Amino acid sequence: MLDIVLFEPEIPANTGNIIRLCANTGAHLHLIQPLGFDLDDKRLRRAGLDYHEWVNIRQYGSLHDYVEKAKPQRLFALTTKGHTGYSEVRYKAGDALLFGPETRGLPAGFLSQHSTALQLYLPMSKESRSLNLSNTVAIVLYEAWKQLNFVDAAR
Repeated sequence: MLDIVLFEPEIPANTGNIIRLCANTGAHLHLIQPLGFDLDDKRLRRAGLDYHEWVNIRQYGSLHDYVEKAKPQRLFALTTKGHTGYSEVRYKAGDALLFGPETRGLPAGFLSQHSTALQLYLPMSKESRSLNLSNTVAIVLYEAWKQLNFVDAAR
């Protein structure tokens, strides 16, 4: 399936929504520390409802640790500075979708070392800064899952 990777997420309700999203799509969730909340945070639990038990959630001390241990096929970085539209990519099982923290996005140092072909963006109005993290994850994840013919989906 696909990996959702949250780099230093800050808002528990967003991560809770993403937990629920992963439970309903079969995606694996990977959290890169430090987190801006405790995994026992009641706001995270409320947003994720009782879906925590259905999601494979793993934590890593760094993005490097995630890459070394999870070994994603390709690591797509979602950024407002991206060079390729998220729907222009042909996704494959084993791909990872990396999202930055809500208030600052992915670090410029990481992006400068990451292939521009793997830096994706979502189209937005010119006056916009960014979309909500959980909404962005949902849009991109469903596009990737659609391309994988909604493997393992209930009808």
